[in-house]
Amino acid sequence: MRTKSQSSVNLKVIFTCCSILIFLIIFFGRSNISSSSSKPLSETNLSQEGCPSTQQCTKMPITLSDALLHYVTSNVTPQQTFDEVSVSKRVLDKKSPCNFLVFGLGHDSLMWASLNHGGRTLFIEEDRAWIETVTKKFPNLEAYHVVYDTKVKNSDKLMELGRSEECKSVTDPRKSKCDLALKDFPADFYETKWDLIMVDAPTGYHEEAPGRMSAIYTAGLLARNREDGETDVFVHDVNRPVEDEFSATFLCKGYMREQNGRLRHFTIPSHRARAGRPFCPVDVDRRR
Repeated sequence: MRTKSQSSVNLKVIFTCCSILIFLIIFFGRSNISSSSSKPLSETNLSQEGCPSTQQCTKMPITLSDALLHYVTSNVTPQQTFDEVSVSKRVLDKKSPCNFLVFGLGHDSLMWASLNHGGRTLFIEEDRAWIETVTKKFPNLEAYHVVYDTKVKNSDKLMELGRSEECKSVTDPRKSKCDLALKDFPADFYETKWDLIMVDAPTGYHEEAPGRMSAIYTAGLLARNREDGETDVFVHDVNRPVEDEFSATFLCKGYMREQNGRLRHFTIPSHRARAGRPFCPVDVDRRR
């Protein structure tokens, strides 16, 4: 997902400052030093790492230091605006460390992995060469190469198919009879309980591109099919018809929490935890 570099210098500066602030918090938030640490250095036992054995040494996480270095020295900034990133960050602040699934490997990937420090952030990417380029530079990022068999030009037909009863059935996507479900991805994709899902890929800005129809539908299916709890799902580029219509239809307007710029945030509960839950929440006005 090597798309659309933006001149959001403010976002770059703010991210850098936040990274430095986090480091200072970690540094000054070390556990209290025991009384033995007040002894002269010669009287204090040192571990092999050069830290007093009676205190815990804390260093900046590699993911954070990589992100700090990358965004300070790079002229390329994340695809999303500061306000859009802030929507997801607020949820990550509450849920991280957690399981975070991201459709797309882009210039913002290191940021997402850093904001979910201590958790698992998995990137799903259509461009194998791009994966090799990014992971060579940042080997701590976890990314899977996948293949999509849809095209934007067929989105209207897929929308009609998506309204069938087969597509309203909640199950493991691999067992779904809905043509929109992604069925041939790595097992990890289906077997992990994802707390957050970000749909910012695959490519969808021209007719021959794969589009995000199946990614959006499957994100909703993964959320509904978890055993319990709820999943926060984010869809970017909702200014485009496919992202707008498919997110509203398959993630449901009733589950939408907010829209900021081109980003929508949905919170989808488990449908397995409560039998009989409709695919989308019933409109209160419609029941009257």
